[in-house]
Amino acid sequence: MRMGLLAYGAIGHEHNLAISATDGLKLTAVCDMNPERLAAALELAPQATAFTDATAMLDSQSIDAVVISTPPDSHYYWAHAALQRGIHVVLEKPMALTVAQCDELIALAAARGLTLVVYQNRRFDRDFVTLRRLVNEGLIGEVFQYDSFVGGYSRPCDYWHSDADVSGGAIFDWGSHFIDQIINLFDKPIDYVLGVNHKRHWHHVTNADHATVTITFTDGTQATFTHSDLSAARKPKFHVLGTMGAIVGEWDLTAEPAVADLPARLFHFDNAGNVTNIALDEVAPYEFHSELAALLMRGTAMQVNAQSSRNVVAIMEAAEQSALMRGRPVTPAIAT
Repeated sequence: MRMGLLAYGAIGHEHNLAISATDGLKLTAVCDMNPERLAAALELAPQATAFTDATAMLDSQSIDAVVISTPPDSHYYWAHAALQRGIHVVLEKPMALTVAQCDELIALAAARGLTLVVYQNRRFDRDFVTLRRLVNEGLIGEVFQYDSFVGGYSRPCDYWHSDADVSGGAIFDWGSHFIDQIINLFDKPIDYVLGVNHKRHWHHVTNADHATVTITFTDGTQATFTHSDLSAARKPKFHVLGTMGAIVGEWDLTAEPAVADLPARLFHFDNAGNVTNIALDEVAPYEFHSELAALLMRGTAMQVNAQSSRNVVAIMEAAEQSALMRGRPVTPAIAT
């Protein structure tokens, strides 16, 4: 399958590496307005054609599928443009900034018989894969409380990630990863969502300084996600309580300042007070892209699908609505 990359930053390079290592995929085009980034892309994939105009690349008939790594506020526009041209689409997180946009893209892809999928790469992280397996195996009994966290105390960057109009806000930024993990782990109906945004200190950017999303399922199980730039003391990445024990994922604080890029160290707490360090499962490199190739060439279903990524947006949208009402409950528009 002939692949195109629309925008080539750090994540574009990650896709370039994955495509070059995946049977059935070949990079044939890359688009970016920065000549240095294009040069970096071509250094790894010299056979690809470079473009500085995205529309020209989509119109070139040189690609079967495109990976869109532009800022989130443009995901809908470029995905719609590609699907209209009969091109399969891989989107970075989030799928779009509204459920309405997601639904329109899903309907368009279905009408054209095209693939639309979101690169939910944190679904394949070793710590989460291990945690999910242990929960599904019943190691800690029935899980009733799941808490996840990312952040610390640091000045947010000045790039689009910190601009709420572009990124969707603090909940949309990291929430696109962590809320996807939550709904992947808990396959059960959601009753309501609570959201809280704090804007108290970092006034050079528009994202919230500290944001929390609480998801309450119809059976009473709760899951939370917190993203903070005001947390002088970090919470664990994962804190999972079950009826027969707990699993805690501790950040590797020796990895400053890039702690979020490394897997957490997992510990099992049994109901007798014993603590065991858990070895992380091995995960095949570039598993998402291998599944993508199998889907595009043979129709084999992927672990990730457009509906689940759309539901992540629905939860985040509901959380933002709740935050505007000081944390009152909002029922998300979940598709089943």
